[in-house]
Amino acid sequence: MKKYVISYDIGTTGVKTCIFEIESEIRLISAAMEGYQLYILPDGGAEQDPDEWWTAMCNTTKTAFSKCDIKPEQIEGISFCSQMQGLVLVDKDGKPVHRAFSYMDQRAKKQIKEGMAYGPQIAGANIFKLIPSLMITGAVSVSVKDPVWKYNWVKDNEPENFSRIYKWLDVKEYLISRMTGRYIMTKDSAFGTLLYDIHNECWSPKICKIPGVNPAHLAEIVDCTAKVGGLTEKAASDLGLCKDTAVFGGGGDASLIGVGAGATKLGDTHIYQGTSGWVSTVVNKSIVDTSAMIAAIVGADKKAYNYFAELETAGKCLEWVKDHLALDEIGIYLEKRHVAESQERLYTSLYDYLSKVISETPAGSGGVIFTPWLHGNRCPFEDPNARGMFFNISLETGKTQLCRAVIEGVCYHLRWFLETQDKKITTSSTVRFVGGGALSDVTCQILSDITGKTIETVDSPQNVGAVGAAVIMAVGLGIIGDVDEAKKLVPAKKTFTPDKNNRAVYDKNYEAFKTLYINNKKTFKALNG
Repeated sequence: MKKYVISYDIGTTGVKTCIFEIESEIRLISAAMEGYQLYILPDGGAEQDPDEWWTAMCNTTKTAFSKCDIKPEQIEGISFCSQMQGLVLVDKDGKPVHRAFSYMDQRAKKQIKEGMAYGPQIAGANIFKLIPSLMITGAVSVSVKDPVWKYNWVKDNEPENFSRIYKWLDVKEYLISRMTGRYIMTKDSAFGTLLYDIHNECWSPKICKIPGVNPAHLAEIVDCTAKVGGLTEKAASDLGLCKDTAVFGGGGDASLIGVGAGATKLGDTHIYQGTSGWVSTVVNKSIVDTSAMIAAIVGADKKAYNYFAELETAGKCLEWVKDHLALDEIGIYLEKRHVAESQERLYTSLYDYLSKVISETPAGSGGVIFTPWLHGNRCPFEDPNARGMFFNISLETGKTQLCRAVIEGVCYHLRWFLETQDKKITTSSTVRFVGGGALSDVTCQILSDITGKTIETVDSPQNVGAVGAAVIMAVGLGIIGDVDEAKKLVPAKKTFTPDKNNRAVYDKNYEAFKTLYINNKKTFKALNG
C-alpha cells in the first residue's frame, strides 16, 4: 500500500523539501529548494540563523505541494536528513541564545588548546583525556570544529548568553523542537557531540567532566526511527501541514546519505560529494584511527557503525570554479556573450557546460594538481590553516585544465580516504557515489579512474539524504523491518568502470598530490595561523 511522507534535507547552504511515495521503491513525487546564509566571520566563525532554516522549510513545503496532487492530509510522516555537529543552544522557550554554530566553525582554538592540547599527547590530545574518551565514546574531541569547543567558546566569551542555556541541540533537533515542543537528540547526533557512551547508549558523566559540560544541558536520546511526536498547531499552521502529523527522529547527513544510497550492508562503501564530501564504510564495531582522524560513527542502524572520513570542501570547490574561473569577474573580454545565447545553448546549465569542457580535457590536466582544502582540512590530517592551491602551472596551462584539475583534486583526496580506510578495514570494490557530484557522468568516470573502483549511482543522487529520511520513516511506519533493507528500495541506475588508459597519469599525479600538504604545512601556518 502506498504511503506518502515528507523529508527535509537541511544542508549547509539550503533546505531541500521532498514529498515521497513509498511502495516497492521510494519514488520522488515533488521537491522544492530554498537557500539561506552561511555567515563566515573573520575570526574563523561560521554561523547560521535558525529562523532562516524555518522560513525556508515553510516556503518549500508549500511550493512542493503546489507542484503535485498530494494533499497535506495524505502525509503520514515527517523526518529529516541534516548537517551534523552543529550547535544550537536554546533557552527554556526554545529560542536560540546565539546564532547556530555551523560544523565549519573553527574559532575555538583557545578552548581546544586548554581542554585537550597540553601535557603528554597522542594525536594532539592529552593522553589522560584521549584514552577514556576512546574507550567510552569511540572517538575524541581533537578537532577545533567539534561542538564541545564551541560550547566552551560561548561559556568563555558570552557568559550572559551561556547562563540562559536550557538545552544543547543539533540542527534537526532544533527543528524537531520547533515542530513538536520536545527536546531530543537521536543517537547519531548524540554521538556527534562526542559525549555519548556507545556501550550504554547514554550520556557519559565522566566524559562530560573533561571539557566541563553541564549534563543538564543535554537532551533526551532517542532512536533515529522513533516517532518523536506530532506537529503542534502552530507548526502545522506555519508549514501548511496537518496538526498531529507524525514526526520521526531522522538522522544526520553522515548517517542517512549512506542509507539513501542503498549502502547499508556490512562492508558497503559509499562516497558523497555535496558541499562537503566523505567516504564511509559500514562496519560492525567501533574503530578509530587517531593518526588519520577517522572514526566509526554511530549511524541510523543500531547494529552497525559508519567508518567515516570527511573532506570539508568537495562540491564547494566546483562552486568556486563556477564563480571565479568559469565566470569572468574582472570583466576583460574580446567578446562577452552569455552561454545561453551561444551555440552551446543546448546545455541546461553552466554546470552541464563545465562538464562538457572538462570531458574534452585530457586526464591529468596537463600535470596541474589542485588541493581541495578551501576551508582547512580534517582528514587524514587535521589543519584549519590548510588551503587550496594549483600546483605545476606552466605557460601552456589554460582555464579548462584548471577546471578539470579541481575535479581531479577532489577525487585524489577521496582516493586518499579509501586507501587510509583500507589500512584498518576493507572498502568495497563497488562503491555507491551520491550527492550533486554524482549527477555528472564525467565526475563519476574520473572518480572511477582515479580510485580504481566500480562506481554506481542511483536515481536522483542529489536527493539521497532525503531518501534516507524516507527509509527511516519506512521503518517507523512498519513498511520495512530494518534500516539494512534499504537497498531493495534504492536500486542502482548507472555503473562506471575504470579506464585503464588513464591509470598511469593519475597514479603519478596522486603521489605528487599527497606530498603537497607536508611540503607546505609551515607556509600554511605562517600565512593563515
